[in-house]
Amino acid sequence: MQDLGRSPAGSAEIAKRFVAARRAAVALDSFPGPLPASVDGAYAVQDEAIRQWGAPVVGWKVALIHPDLRPAYGGAERLVGPVFAGTLVEARGEAVAAPVIEGGFAAIEAEFAVRLGADLPARDAPYGLDDVTQAVDDLFLAVEVASNPLAVINDLGPAAIISGFGNNAGVILGPAVRGWRDAPLEALATRVVVDGATVGEGSAAKVPGGPLGALFFAANCLSARGVGLKTGDIVSTGASTGIHPVRPGMEAIVSCGAAGDIRLSVTRAVGEG
Repeated sequence: MQDLGRSPAGSAEIAKRFVAARRAAVALDSFPGPLPASVDGAYAVQDEAIRQWGAPVVGWKVALIHPDLRPAYGGAERLVGPVFAGTLVEARGEAVAAPVIEGGFAAIEAEFAVRLGADLPARDAPYGLDDVTQAVDDLFLAVEVASNPLAVINDLGPAAIISGFGNNAGVILGPAVRGWRDAPLEALATRVVVDGATVGEGSAAKVPGGPLGALFFAANCLSARGVGLKTGDIVSTGASTGIHPVRPGMEAIVSCGAAGDIRLSVTRAVGEG
């Protein structure tokens, strides 16, 4: 079967519809075209969507692919999506707005984000874990704002998620994590409270290999696509407590004992113009 998502025309049209819906902050009723049949086809859509969106990419999100779905997508264990300039926000104590598309997919995730202190350019040879570890400047508590015009994007699986900006609408960067280089992953415990109720607890151990394992994947996945990571880039490394659905009007607190808290208010995304 031809993977229509890999054809230039197919990729461009799917990307165009995702970009238009995201700019207008309106929901989509269904996937905007033929669902790519492969990871490569889905990344072709993502590459085109990045080009059409036009804003600089200042980081990436990493997420696990469910083990049952990996054989259908070449065994890939994770996926990546872009974080654009303007959607990476630093939390400074006060509540931070987390805009989501009403009627689309909307959730928050407690994550750990690495900041790079050195470039990891695209290259022919794969990166080793030591290579990426040495490139890390620091680790931060973070919140991924997972929002997309397509409400059923997660139900459709990895190809849909990759195509739709990685189902990422932004990253809120919180306090630096104290002592993370020497701490066991289980000690980096996280908690998510939404509207006063605890909805998730976990730790950095929830992500296989921890934050550095996720960065290792991202560096090699991006390098294989001819994309490098740059000094100062942020990589949000995966959900540590699960995926927590939200809607505009909700308040949340994401906390880590080794870092502190991030407070956020879920708001309705407003379209451009």
